[in-house]
Amino acid sequence: MNEKIYAQAIANPKAVFLFQNMRFSLLTSRFIRIEYSPGGRFEDRPSQQFWYRNQPTPPTTVTVQKDTFHLETEHFTLNFHNANRGFHKGDLAFIIKDTETHFCCADPNPGLFPGTARTLDKTKGPIRLQPGYLSRSGWAVIDDTESLIFNSSGWIEPRSEDPDYQDLYILISGHDYAAALQDYQRIAGNVPLIPRFMLGNWWSRYWVYSQSDVKELVQKFRNEQIPLSIFVLDMDWHITKTGNACTGWTGFSWNRELFPDPQGLLRWLHEQGLKTTLNLHPAEGIFPHEERYAQAAQTLGRDPSQKDPIPFDIANAAFAEVYFDQLLHPLEKEGVDFWWLDWQQGNLSKMPNLDPLWWLNHLHFFDLGREEKKRPVIFSRWGGSGNHRYPIGFSGDTIISWEALSFQPYFTATSANAAYGWWSHDIGGHMRGTEDAELYVRWLQFGVLSPILRIHCTKDIFIDHQPWAFGAEVLRIARELLQFRHALIPYLYSMARRYEQDGLPLCTPLYYSWPEEENAYRTYNQYLFGNQLMAAPITAPMEKDLGLSRQAIWFPEGIWFDFFTGEKFAGPAWQVQTKALDEMPLFAKAGAIIPLQPKRKWGGIANPEEMELHIFAGGDGNFDLYEDDGETSNYRQAHFCITNFHSHCAENSLSITIEPAQGDISLIPSERTYVLLLRGLTRVLRHTLTINGNPQPVEGIYDESTFTYRVGPIRLKKAQALQLTITTSQPLLAQGPLPEMKLLKLLKSAKLETLSKGEIYQHHKDLMRDIHTIQKNHRKLPENLLIAILETMTGAGYTIQTDPQGKRFLILINPKGLHDFQVQTDPKRSPINIPSEGILIPLSGGKQSNIGIDYFGLVRKDIDPV
Repeated sequence: MNEKIYAQAIANPKAVFLFQNMRFSLLTSRFIRIEYSPGGRFEDRPSQQFWYRNQPTPPTTVTVQKDTFHLETEHFTLNFHNANRGFHKGDLAFIIKDTETHFCCADPNPGLFPGTARTLDKTKGPIRLQPGYLSRSGWAVIDDTESLIFNSSGWIEPRSEDPDYQDLYILISGHDYAAALQDYQRIAGNVPLIPRFMLGNWWSRYWVYSQSDVKELVQKFRNEQIPLSIFVLDMDWHITKTGNACTGWTGFSWNRELFPDPQGLLRWLHEQGLKTTLNLHPAEGIFPHEERYAQAAQTLGRDPSQKDPIPFDIANAAFAEVYFDQLLHPLEKEGVDFWWLDWQQGNLSKMPNLDPLWWLNHLHFFDLGREEKKRPVIFSRWGGSGNHRYPIGFSGDTIISWEALSFQPYFTATSANAAYGWWSHDIGGHMRGTEDAELYVRWLQFGVLSPILRIHCTKDIFIDHQPWAFGAEVLRIARELLQFRHALIPYLYSMARRYEQDGLPLCTPLYYSWPEEENAYRTYNQYLFGNQLMAAPITAPMEKDLGLSRQAIWFPEGIWFDFFTGEKFAGPAWQVQTKALDEMPLFAKAGAIIPLQPKRKWGGIANPEEMELHIFAGGDGNFDLYEDDGETSNYRQAHFCITNFHSHCAENSLSITIEPAQGDISLIPSERTYVLLLRGLTRVLRHTLTINGNPQPVEGIYDESTFTYRVGPIRLKKAQALQLTITTSQPLLAQGPLPEMKLLKLLKSAKLETLSKGEIYQHHKDLMRDIHTIQKNHRKLPENLLIAILETMTGAGYTIQTDPQGKRFLILINPKGLHDFQVQTDPKRSPINIPSEGILIPLSGGKQSNIGIDYFGLVRKDIDPV
């Protein structure tokens, strides 16, 4: 910890107010620190969680009377009344101005959002999460009393002993959760920008690889045209048969039988464009079989000839120095890029209240960044509050199951409530369970739409997550997905910069953007994927008889587009969709601008020379493409480049502008080839293109299947400005696929006799006029297929949304307000029509009767409320 950080821990004196044995430090207009010390000894040093208390003083009114302290900011008022009876949290009374909410610090906080968890090790499904820092109630109390502090040398130590001392931070969000999260990170520290290569595809497997195995496998990925950015070597990189009391899990020396030339291997991997991380389980300490044991023992004042193990003690500064300088740094000089810290040995250390995982993460992060030429990063489990400053997170060894997959989108998005946004999951699941091709593909799709994509599994001959392990069709889908992930890197890296600057992770819950919409709190597996896209990964197997997966999606207010098909959706509304195995729900908001690079067979990490801009109609758009060198910390000295794209949408026209690049333009190619893809459009009448105001001829092609107008390729120098305007003779937005096309897709996938499919499709026009005409065929249809047809043709349907923290809700959907789509919640009462705004029914675990959903008198779906 440098002196600058240490000095910034002292709050601005103009925002510090003493009142009897209390100290109030106003940090932002939403965030206040309140300390109580009977002896008047307050703490100014940085804690594990809070480093940057010195902030500009917001407009504040403070009134002090004999027994009362009153403070008011733009967002809250605080009243503290002390009747000389000591400190009680209940004496701290707040009013949140935006919502007129009254609370005191001792009140229960039922709206507190879940945050994250240390690990998902050995989990098969949902687990209870630790609380986050945000609440639907509008406030949260963060108790920092037990947190350790940093001394002036940057080492951790306990606080001064004062059993009655209290150190509370109160964060006021109202319903502006994003602003509150940003304020939290202003004080606790932001999330540093990760290296660009982290956003590509990682290959990892707990397996005994040899040096030649690694090369053959990398070549196999290249031959299959599956790009990678990181190759992970699990624990068998080091000696595991130690010949002493060490179990072999801990190791710091290459296994020379498997890797006779490790430096040569690392150099070869770098030549292939790959970074490498090695797995560490350091808990057993340093044993005499290690190459650098003698040097370490001598440095620590031990006799190496005795061959006594050196216990692992990361709370000891001398040991920590040996651990890094003598064990890890030599390996980094050989070419190791970063470390996978696989700590599973609990949260106790020789220093009271010090979790060794938290401290290891801190030390590893700062050690790797000891030189400006390398941007620091770790790969480790979450160590607790304050660990958001040390990306990347390793979520642990999950069991292979649909339940485990289903929990991970929720877990990833809700971790934003703890400011922790860079989770990496074992894509495909880690161990046990049942291998399944469909599950593998759906997990891979979630990986593409998650912060980090790392394929991994345990050492088991019956578990294989290589993309070619499940046959030719899965390989085709996997190749498309993994190429698409690398195509997304320009967008993802710009979002990584947003996270560092604005405090918003890549994946955030929908209630951050639509806090007044009840449905935004009920979309547990749906999240914003950056500021332009919304993801809803499929996490359940296909419906029997359909050959498709059924997914209910909530569209917030406005116009949305399926990213792949261009289909348009209007919100706020729920919609039931069916997706084939090679389809994944990803949606762009109206006005979205998505910068992609063309799909690549290999590589694709560097700032690209070719770029595809997906510009979605329906609204004005803006996007800043962020680029730097991708690896060093030079960006902190303004060595980065911004290229702004913006669009304007009118009734019959859409324009897109590419501004000249700004900043350190030496970091990007001198010229780029752009292809502009204008999405969601009806047929285009004409287009005009100018570069620096001069008209330029360029080809435009309309793709009716995806409602896309493609313009390009266009060569553009980085200092040039481009403007494209398209005009249509009809209203700009395409109407989307006709219902009969959706019916055709459904019937093609259905497990149904061919003549029956033909009879149904032949009468699709009759179905659109009157859904009851399906009675001619409905007795031949399986129940779930009949329901799928009715939902496809009418838009009516249902979804059960399950909160992984315990609650379940039945949501009934009838956007057209169609008559005879009914629900019966009690057998003693008549069914009721479902209105166009829908119905939400909480499901309990009591003796509640089945809930019956009546689809137009044609089929009844019974829902078990348990």
